[in-house]
Amino acid sequence: MSFAITAVAIAAVGTAYSIYSGERAADAQKKAQEQARQNALKQEKSSDEANNRINQKSADTTGALAAAQQAGKSGASGTMLTGPTGIDPGALTLGRTTLLGG
Repeated sequence: MSFAITAVAIAAVGTAYSIYSGERAADAQKKAQEQARQNALKQEKSSDEANNRINQKSADTTGALAAAQQAGKSGASGTMLTGPTGIDPGALTLGRTTLLGG
C-alpha cells in the first residue's frame, strides 16, 4: 500500500512540476514577445526619424527676400503707410483670394 501512495505522490509532484515549468515557459514567451514589440517600435521610430531627416522641408528664403526687395522698390508706399492717395486695396490681399480678407 505504501508503494501505491508513493507512486501517487511522485505522479502529483511530476504534474505539479509540469505545470510550474509550463507557466515559466509561458512567462518567458510573454517577455520575449514584449521585448520584440519594444524593438519593433524603436525600429519604426528610428526609421521614421531618418525618413523625416531625408525629406525635411526648408523655408524659401530667396523668395521671401525677393518679395521684400520688390516691396521696397515701390518707395514710401512699400511700407504700407498711407499718403495723400491712400492704400491700394489690391496690396492688402497678400496674394490670396479668401473670404477672410473681405
